[in-house]
Amino acid sequence: MKTVLRLATLALALPLLRAAERPNILFIAVDDLRPEFGAYGATYVKSPNLDRLAKSGLTFNRSYCQQAVCSPTRSSLMTGTRPDTTKVWDLVTHFRTALPHVVTLGQHFKNNGYFVQGMGKIYHGGYDDEATWSVPWQTPRAPAYARPENIALNSRNIATEPDAVPAGKKKGGKKGAAKAATPRNSRGPAFEAGEVDDNFYQDGKVADLALSTLRDISKKKEPFFLAVGFVKPHLPFISPKKYWDLYDPAKIQLAPNPYRPKDAPDYVIQPGGEMRAYYGIPEGHISDGLARQLKHGYYAAISYMDAQVGKLLDELDRLDLRKNTIVILWGDHGWKLGEHDAWCKHTNCENDTNTALLLSVPGMKHAGARTNGLVEFVDIYPTLADLAGLPLPAHLEGLSFKPLLENPARAWKTAAFSQYPRPGTGTTLGEQLMGYAMRTERYRFVVWVARNDHTKVDAIELYDHQTDPQENQNIAKRPENAALVEKLMTQWKAGWRGALPKP
Repeated sequence: MKTVLRLATLALALPLLRAAERPNILFIAVDDLRPEFGAYGATYVKSPNLDRLAKSGLTFNRSYCQQAVCSPTRSSLMTGTRPDTTKVWDLVTHFRTALPHVVTLGQHFKNNGYFVQGMGKIYHGGYDDEATWSVPWQTPRAPAYARPENIALNSRNIATEPDAVPAGKKKGGKKGAAKAATPRNSRGPAFEAGEVDDNFYQDGKVADLALSTLRDISKKKEPFFLAVGFVKPHLPFISPKKYWDLYDPAKIQLAPNPYRPKDAPDYVIQPGGEMRAYYGIPEGHISDGLARQLKHGYYAAISYMDAQVGKLLDELDRLDLRKNTIVILWGDHGWKLGEHDAWCKHTNCENDTNTALLLSVPGMKHAGARTNGLVEFVDIYPTLADLAGLPLPAHLEGLSFKPLLENPARAWKTAAFSQYPRPGTGTTLGEQLMGYAMRTERYRFVVWVARNDHTKVDAIELYDHQTDPQENQNIAKRPENAALVEKLMTQWKAGWRGALPKP
């Protein structure tokens, strides 16, 4: 009987032992961070801590989000499913409307013995998902601006956000008071250099909260999954002045292609309505002087966020946690800084769908390497679960890219997929559209179809990244490319399942 009891006790203890040996996860989300900083070769952007993380891990050159706007991309990443599954194509709908029982990334780790805590911007804005966390998600509040004149400008029409919420709805998709789009130029300025400390603004406060949380959860018996969301470099481009001082504005280069793609439909590139909600931003073309100020603010905001990331990495080292902690940092989508005479995201183009992704795993043999393997944000969920030794849920629509950590140069997916909706105005079909983009090693191929009938094609885009990496010329209609378009259309119809690497 004693032998049986000892065996039973051992059987119960084994799962706990395995859980204790599992790696911690530090999951860092960054808002509107395009892959333009030191780790991606842009040495003129001061990002020593992002670069430090890249040197300890793998940098993904060809990482793509599933839709280049906050809520859809975050919902997709956190559920491991694509926007047509989450039914989240806007900033209003919550993914649990279509997927009430889906197990999110954090929830999956929680269900497998992890302590899961989140702070800052993980889901979009004020949205949250209680089932994701072991304790309630939180984010500290902070002033939007430091300068009195900017506070006064911002207080004129502060009740609404830059993105319209349909009448009868409020955040979370429930019925409530109607909210209209923020009027043009009604918010504060698009940038600010504040004479303040880091923790005056929200990202500094989030970093402080994350540091204290790290100290607390490092004492727990179970492994942790800590999600920390930074909002900069999202608009407005505000940061303490010391980060602005890192840059000489005279040396900031403007976008080399301030014009729309030739032979592409007008609706494929939006000028950036989100930007126009801020004071002093004109409706039309943005002058070179203002564009340089905006880029200056964007780069300073990256450096400010980078400093907060550095605090987290330093604390991991101080607590002796790096040896058993996976660190992943991702920017939720790309961003335009004047390319195609446009700003912000909201398109299917390379500037918006190509994302920043860094992953550091203790003991990895290719630390500091880069990979050109095509990966997608829906792959992050299965990858982290795979690295932690957790089972993979059946609902996932991505693939673990753990093999790329073992061999960054190996063949991988043949394509990555993104999408973006457009209204019916300005289309030949006169119907609401969905543009489905496929990025292969060489081409970007976009098919615009009726939202409710994908057999109706409104337009096709084709860009050759070998000869046109800026996507300035749509070559889909050229007679000599007819066979190529047909070939890519066949690949596009096969979808993401057809692009998976062969065993």
